[in-house]
Amino acid sequence: MDAAPRIAIDAMGGDTGPVAMVAGAARALRKDPKLRFLIYGDEKLIGAELERLPAMRAASEIVHTAESIAASEKPSQAIRRARVTSMGMAINAVKDGEADAALSGGNTGALMAMAKLALRTMPGIDRPALAALLPTLTDTDLVMLDLGANTECDAQNLVQFAVMGSAYARTVLQVQKPRVKLLNIGTEELKGTDELKEAAALLREADYLPLRFDGFTEGDQLSRGNVDVVVTDGFSGNIALKTAEGTARFVTDLLRRAFKSSLRSKAGFALSKPALNLLKVHLDPNNHNGAVFLGLNGLVVKSHGGANPKGVANAVKVAASMVRNDITRKIGEDLDEFRAHAFNHEGA
Repeated sequence: MDAAPRIAIDAMGGDTGPVAMVAGAARALRKDPKLRFLIYGDEKLIGAELERLPAMRAASEIVHTAESIAASEKPSQAIRRARVTSMGMAINAVKDGEADAALSGGNTGALMAMAKLALRTMPGIDRPALAALLPTLTDTDLVMLDLGANTECDAQNLVQFAVMGSAYARTVLQVQKPRVKLLNIGTEELKGTDELKEAAALLREADYLPLRFDGFTEGDQLSRGNVDVVVTDGFSGNIALKTAEGTARFVTDLLRRAFKSSLRSKAGFALSKPALNLLKVHLDPNNHNGAVFLGLNGLVVKSHGGANPKGVANAVKVAASMVRNDITRKIGEDLDEFRAHAFNHEGA
């Protein structure tokens, strides 16, 4: 794989548009000078940001379009304008081989719809899934999917997510045989929906895959660090993600309020500042920014709309890592292995 990943950036997506997207890409470039960028959007606005960043300007090509996707725009409307919008043009750059990955902080539904239409799903994948890294109490993050692309999933979908998630974990977490669990309302085998039970049975039989299925996990165990990949449907996954993000904000706001409550508390804050800074780093969503649409014939990364330059840089890093590790090929090989064993089992 090319050691100089080409990233197509939708500069108009996200809360601040080119300001955060260009600054974040420049931040990533400082750590990875081989990166190259195709930046789609308003040439005047993008150019103004690049003027202050000569190295980034030299590593970038601007493709002008005055059209962008609004945060409130319906996916069905967005698809019709795909060829003329910054988001759609960035995705089509991947389709046409002009870029190795696309990055956007814009409308998630529109991004999913456009990416699926332009890139299509891989053979053996019924539905693509949105995967991201979540922090844990250990030194290693966990991969969780689906985080909102599919509200309803059957057993086969969940198994496919497990295969894709484990390939992603091998790439980003450097775990040779990731521990995989299904999110459930309990850890007992008899609990959960029929789809979960069937998916669990299929994964237990798939011991030939480069993953280790460890049964079910509950939502309160996500941060414990005893699993590498958590698989669920997009409805439950999105709720779990938003709940975790809300809890992190609740804890930090509660601590901030407590330390401002009295002079003694303020003195305690001064003594506790190093530990609190560590907590802040661990809970900062910008340090885990960059969700990936897995299961497509091409790479698309979703940045949080409110991400700052540090967050955007992390999303660029995720995209570059996926390109260099050829994640699409790895997923394809694992799926071929799964389908071959399933076919042999049915034919026996």
